Amino acid sequence: MTHRDITDRLAASVAALRFSPPVAYVYNPLEYARAPYDLYWERYGAPPKEVVLLGMNPGPFGMAQTGVPFGAVGRVRGWLGIEAPVGTPPRQHPKRPVLGFGCPREEVSGARLWGWAEERFGTPERFFARFFVANYCPLVFLEETGRNRTPDKLPAAERKALFAACDRALRDTAALLRPRLVVGVGAFAEARARSALAGTGVRIGRISHPSPASPRANRGWSRLVEAELAALEVGRGG
Repeated sequence: MTHRDITDRLAASVAALRFSPPVAYVYNPLEYARAPYDLYWERYGAPPKEVVLLGMNPGPFGMAQTGVPFGAVGRVRGWLGIEAPVGTPPRQHPKRPVLGFGCPREEVSGARLWGWAEERFGTPERFFARFFVANYCPLVFLEETGRNRTPDKLPAAERKALFAACDRALRDTAALLRPRLVVGVGAFAEARARSALAGTGVRIGRISHPSPASPRANRGWSRLVEAELAALEVGRGG
């Protein structure tokens, strides 16, 4: 199974789902930002990988704009060297338009994650020789106010249907990339990885999320994540 097969099935599965208020808008960048997403996979997704870093879902100023997980525009264009046409969701919140690579705002979490990768590895090729970055859920959920709503806050029935599709995609992705370790970026992603990959033999870990909502991340996420990866026995070599 190729990344395109996995993506096609996941995109179709989540497109069939419906979500109730307070969710008012749902963006699926696997549809409207598929070109840069495929480019990311084709350039950097060659198996095997030692470690997969797993995020929760796209941020409104990250993957929602660029199609790349944690996809702060400046880092995706400048360090990853990826830029491709991006369309728009069928319905957009006026406060959260999809402007693609023209988006003037930078996702802080993405700037921190890719900034750490550049600082530690220098080139994307050295980073992706060992690592890959993916998201568990591909959808962005926005409330009527424009506030971002994360998947863990959905009603139980909606979570069950969504997680079934995302779990299958994560298992397929792990089978494709063959990592020895999947690291949840934050507690939610770690929990979903433990559930989805139970019995597969893949080791699961966690690092702190680089969100600006985290006081620990704001005190120096790069130093924090280095210590956490070392505790997971992820060496600095490579």
